[in-house]
Amino acid sequence: MQSRVTTPRTLLAARRQAFGPGMAEPPPPILRSWERCAALGLDFGQRPRVEPLGSAEMRAAFDRSEALRQTCRPEIEALHAEAQATGSLVILTDADGLILDTLGSDAFAGRAAQVALRPGVPWSESLTGTNAIGTALVERRPAEVRGAEHYFEPHRILSCAAMPILGADGTVLGVLDLTGPAAIHQGHALGLVGLAVAAIEHRLLDTVPTGCEVLRLHRDAGLLGTPREGVLVFEGRRLVGANRHGLALLGLSWGDLGTEQAGGHGGDTAPGPLSLRDATGAPLYGRLQGVPARRRSTVETARQNPAALIPEGPILDPATEKLLARAVRLIDAGIPVVVEGETGTGKEVFARAAHAACARAQKPFVAVNCAALPETLIEAELFGYEPGAFTGAARHGAKGLLRQAEGGLLFLDEIGDMPLSLQSRLLRALQEREVLPVGGTRPIPVDFALICATHRDLSRMVEEGAFRADLFYRIAPYRVRLAPLRERPDRLALVRGLWARSDGPARGVSLSPDCEAALAEAEWPGNLRQLAACLKALAALAEAGEVLGPADLPEGVACRPAPAPVPRREEAGRLDVLAQDAMRAALAAHGGNVSRAARSLGISRSTLYRRCLTERAGV
Repeated sequence: MQSRVTTPRTLLAARRQAFGPGMAEPPPPILRSWERCAALGLDFGQRPRVEPLGSAEMRAAFDRSEALRQTCRPEIEALHAEAQATGSLVILTDADGLILDTLGSDAFAGRAAQVALRPGVPWSESLTGTNAIGTALVERRPAEVRGAEHYFEPHRILSCAAMPILGADGTVLGVLDLTGPAAIHQGHALGLVGLAVAAIEHRLLDTVPTGCEVLRLHRDAGLLGTPREGVLVFEGRRLVGANRHGLALLGLSWGDLGTEQAGGHGGDTAPGPLSLRDATGAPLYGRLQGVPARRRSTVETARQNPAALIPEGPILDPATEKLLARAVRLIDAGIPVVVEGETGTGKEVFARAAHAACARAQKPFVAVNCAALPETLIEAELFGYEPGAFTGAARHGAKGLLRQAEGGLLFLDEIGDMPLSLQSRLLRALQEREVLPVGGTRPIPVDFALICATHRDLSRMVEEGAFRADLFYRIAPYRVRLAPLRERPDRLALVRGLWARSDGPARGVSLSPDCEAALAEAEWPGNLRQLAACLKALAALAEAGEVLGPADLPEGVACRPAPAPVPRREEAGRLDVLAQDAMRAALAAHGGNVSRAARSLGISRSTLYRRCLTERAGV
């Protein structure tokens, strides 16, 4: 039979005979895939011969893909609700089509497992025929395969939509897929997957590589900073990275990576807002981040001035810059640092700057919000777990956040909210430099630098028994306090620096001097975070070219009352004489009646009586 199925047309004829004459002709990508499958000698009438990896191979494959799994986790969890509602599965694979994770409808997961759609099974086109995962990998573009469009007959129970996840250099990192029963048409599936992949690829370009500049652009200034913006990475004038949106906006392709761009950015433009035009002359709004390679090309240069690595304006004042330099020296010496400060003072920004300037800058920065993790899961999240360690655990286990920070820096935010029961385990891990995964029997060595942060008073918590004293002394040999915004002397410069990096200047929006002064003098209980959010809101609401004044400030941004002027000594003396004259005149006008004189002056009888006695006594 296989010898007769050699072209898409003969294959289509055979499938019409098998499935009925009503089968429509598939789109060109499906026909191309069928042709490739037929050329490989696959028999569509048979069940594909695929076997899951062995336990050792599976563990090695999952370890290689741990970074991808963590990067995709927010989008997979966001799609989880959609998958449950539609009886579908969210599927993540590696670059070879090996299924790493499935999440969604338990009922459909059982049906999918009957056709080997489960973790540890490869779904490349060469093994499992035409399917959304495998075809998307071959075509390097989104793919949708419904029902009978699958090459192998057993797979026609599926309707799949998949999209490759591309790295900044165009390399395929994996595939995100949404698969459901073929009987239910899910016309929105490919759109949801596309939005999720765009967010993942945008997150991969969050940081500016050392010695590079990152250009972020879009036709709509309001979409800068969102997953829909275009991103281009330049090393000098050479384009070294991008996302799909960035290439499309400038009419480029992945083949242009590594080439010099005549209109590219090689350090001639200062970081900040830009007004650009595409090849057709249409306006583009952009923002340039990073420092030109010729001015800062090595980590050592950054270590000499770590505060310059902070991208969002003058976050640190000179005093805190000195603290940052000290923190970097401590980290390089293997000594932990605790950063204290109110919510929004920039504790994580400080930690990231320290990481970027220390000797571990080329290794991971792993941030953990101890207050955000459920108490029942925080142990597994930090230390990892073995397969089957608890109900709901992934089949292949997980490394844990401490092991993900291997060689780099672990940032434990809100350490004061860590449960007491877990503090002893963390202390042991720090002392022994090894972790024991949940359900494991063999400790695993770890190596990372540590920065902790908190808005609480840890020393008082130790006194009250709410925080372990031994852990406190282990993590806090050096403590950094970040001042709240109201105590900083550079508020006006801070307002101007943050505004320059907002969307406002790119659209010709400016702040009047009175508005700048009001922002600088306002009470900011949320500190830098609140100020930055306020400036973003002002920029978003303003019309192009508008000059904003104090009246444009949002309600609740209350200015601090101006302090009452302190009179000079000679002025105070003159005021005292005038007061005494007024009281004598009032007493004379009321015939010496103290009560009536006091009422006429608007003061109390005791005050008038006391001042009169003081005058008579010559004091």
